[in-house]
Amino acid sequence: MHVLGQKGVVSLVLVAGFYGSTIPAFASTDANGKSEPPAKRVAAKVDAPAPLTERERWLLDRVEELEKRIADLESKGNATSSATEPSVALPSSAKATPSAVAANDRVAVVGPQATEKDTSGATKAEKADPFAFADFTWLDGNSRTKDTPYATSFFTPEIRADVDYNYSFSHPKDDTIGGSSEVFRHGEVQVTQLGVGGDMHYDNVRARLMTQFGLYSQTTPRNDASPARGQWNLDNAYRYISEGYGGYHFNALHGINVDAGIFMSYIGLFSYYQFDNWAYQPSYVSSNTPWFFNGVRVQIFPTEHLKVEPWFINGWQSYGRFNGRPGLGVQILWRPNGWLSVLGNQYALGEEALGVQGRVRYHSDDSIEIKYFDKPGNSGLDKMAFSLTGDIGCEHGGGVSCYTDSAKGPKQDFLGFMFYNRFWFHHDRYGLTLGGGKINNPGRYLVLLPPINGATAASGTPYFTENPGDPFKAWDASGTFDYMPSQYITFRGEFNHRAANVPYFSGPGGVTPTSCPTAPVVENICGSPGALVPGFAPELKKIENRINLSILVKF
Repeated sequence: MHVLGQKGVVSLVLVAGFYGSTIPAFASTDANGKSEPPAKRVAAKVDAPAPLTERERWLLDRVEELEKRIADLESKGNATSSATEPSVALPSSAKATPSAVAANDRVAVVGPQATEKDTSGATKAEKADPFAFADFTWLDGNSRTKDTPYATSFFTPEIRADVDYNYSFSHPKDDTIGGSSEVFRHGEVQVTQLGVGGDMHYDNVRARLMTQFGLYSQTTPRNDASPARGQWNLDNAYRYISEGYGGYHFNALHGINVDAGIFMSYIGLFSYYQFDNWAYQPSYVSSNTPWFFNGVRVQIFPTEHLKVEPWFINGWQSYGRFNGRPGLGVQILWRPNGWLSVLGNQYALGEEALGVQGRVRYHSDDSIEIKYFDKPGNSGLDKMAFSLTGDIGCEHGGGVSCYTDSAKGPKQDFLGFMFYNRFWFHHDRYGLTLGGGKINNPGRYLVLLPPINGATAASGTPYFTENPGDPFKAWDASGTFDYMPSQYITFRGEFNHRAANVPYFSGPGGVTPTSCPTAPVVENICGSPGALVPGFAPELKKIENRINLSILVKF
């Protein structure tokens, strides 16, 4: 249709529609809004047109303004007629921006930035959303989805499924795999995690809920000893929630978020959700450090490239407080461009040992990720990136010392690193990740306790002690292959080699008693969880090799 034809149609529709419906409606309503019968029609004079009312003049001016806008748009369209049709921009509150923000909330979704006016009344330009200047879906620990189906201005839904099959070359007869916070059963297809939820956002008020069903609902609370202090069964109260918080977005700087609830931990780089990661089984630096925090956070975005986030939290991966002091922490995230991400997490002052007063923990976790090759047009190798993470920490007080043996007790520290290199092929349809890492953790305060006879972080077990000074060194390597036919699904195959300097991994004999001479077996536990069972000894090995096959889905 020609420009004049469109203008004429718009003018006719606007004038006819507005005069035919709006004017009678106004004529039948008084100043107080009450409906009145329409007045009798008065015969119009035909010798001269009646003068336009103020409202009629406003309508004609409006029509002319719309005609000019249509002409301007069509002139731009003619100038770029060879280009593809532009997509419609959504309101910032309705945008799904995983390319700018991490799906596991390593960076929270930021609400719309209000357009401000200065004292003269001039409108200032909107401030850029944090990290929205580039596509960061390549990052390890960040979701690779670029949009969210069915997102609205109020609710952005999220559905996740993690189903896997693990094969251990040790063939434990009880099918129990230990030493991992991601892999738990041998020779079985299991739902590791099924989550349904999403983000609510309206009038700068924010909330997020993600449920967790499957093995995570049992295994994650099992690694938190804090519910053993006091009543109300906190592990049961929270076990089906992986994330749950509410808060408010302030239109200051490039955004400030204040949230309270349960959050995914940032320490260890890898996401709690395997879909977001380059590998299924992360190295010990990530697998042995927290997966969640319970407390309050403030996310401050001074620029579109920087986030500073203080935390006030109950403790190190704990629903409750271990002793008399909660923990403090801060994250600093800097992304100066689209190929570099620098992340630092610091934690301090929390008293983390159950029943041991005065034992204080410090931890520093720092990562760098670099995309050093990016040729999206290549049909073969099209992208390469690496991540390097280093952790250092210690505990002091309550019979231990930081870094060196002293009169106050043996050293109790943590030192480790992990490195991964990722390759993408055929327009990101295939992925290959090679990597691994190493830790040294005397005192074993961050070593995951093997589930011998149902042992938990609260119960402990005499079969694998965690006394001050107990040595533990471990290392691992892995190879991961991904097939990604859609942004919403990953078919993954992975080989893991893991080793330790002490017997730690499940061997052929397993870690579950086959008979119970002293008490009845309840849920495959003889007596109390982790207790010594006469005549029984778990079979632990220093080396573990296994294969993981998984299907990972995220909408």
